[in-house]
Amino acid sequence: MVHPLILFGILLCTRGTLSMKTLNHVAVRTGGNVTIPCLYDEQYKLHPKYWCVGLLWISCQINAYTNKTDKWQVTDYPAKNIFTVQLNNLSPSDSGYHWCAVEIGTHANPDDKESLYLTVKTDPDVSVVNSRVTGLEGGNISVQCLYSSGHKTTFKQWCRFKDKICYTEGRTDTSQNSSVQISDDRRESFTVVMTGLRESDSGWYWCSVGDLQVPVQLFVLLDTENDRSSDNAGSVSPTCENHQMARHDTEDCFPDTTSEHRNGILLLLWIAGPLLLLLMLVLLTWRIKRKHNGALVTQAPDATSMTGGPLCYDTVVFKEGKGRDQDKISTQSPADQDCEVLYSAVKLH
Repeated sequence: MVHPLILFGILLCTRGTLSMKTLNHVAVRTGGNVTIPCLYDEQYKLHPKYWCVGLLWISCQINAYTNKTDKWQVTDYPAKNIFTVQLNNLSPSDSGYHWCAVEIGTHANPDDKESLYLTVKTDPDVSVVNSRVTGLEGGNISVQCLYSSGHKTTFKQWCRFKDKICYTEGRTDTSQNSSVQISDDRRESFTVVMTGLRESDSGWYWCSVGDLQVPVQLFVLLDTENDRSSDNAGSVSPTCENHQMARHDTEDCFPDTTSEHRNGILLLLWIAGPLLLLLMLVLLTWRIKRKHNGALVTQAPDATSMTGGPLCYDTVVFKEGKGRDQDKISTQSPADQDCEVLYSAVKLH
């Protein structure tokens, strides 16, 4: 007979404390990826989180730490009291016991932890078509869970991770204000339909067939098209804050400034266009007038041919005419012809 203290020690080495929550038995396809959610207690928000591999906790090997990029990645979301472990390119050798853990590091209060069993097979007994599903608030989503032929009569469920509430096949249940219905076609798949979605329905779920589970992450977004009509321009949908844990960036999470920029450019062109045209006309007029005045001076009458003496005109008068009386030039000479004056004035008439 096993001594009670020895039995207690074995259980302590193989199971975690009550505050940590994760799945029990996850099925994955060979070469595939899976994200495991780990829910921890509020008091451990600032503690490091890690992923440990091994049958016994006392001898498990740490494979990934919080926000440390490696083959497997642990990402913490303190606002939700949850961290996720992304397992990539899995092989059958990865099958076995794995642990979600929070580092506490004292003898009196050991690390918080919880184990799960991972089964990696070429043809897993349970899988899902999409492990990430998005729906709009008030709308509906559908999740298709697949199973092998040997599980046609096995009990099927759809469970919510945060409180481990499960919805069973053939019944219509209520998840807060949404309706959940499960139907099995008995041909290696069952379908979960959730209608009347609420933002509070966002989070982690899993399909289960017997004791096998596959995690699914659900995002419920606001209907931004209707929301924009009532919000102020440029405001950010609160959906972005509510789903920061998902890293599920969509263009609805950001204000649409494209049309505003386009309108600003059109307004600038509308104002600047006429001003630019006016400036060009002023410059053109100035150039024509300058050229015309230059021609006027160079076409001044030859003083020598008219008087035989030096250039002494102090005034040149230019008169514009039409027809035969085209542009004429006349001069007005000073009384004293001994002076040497070169066009001291030019008059236009």
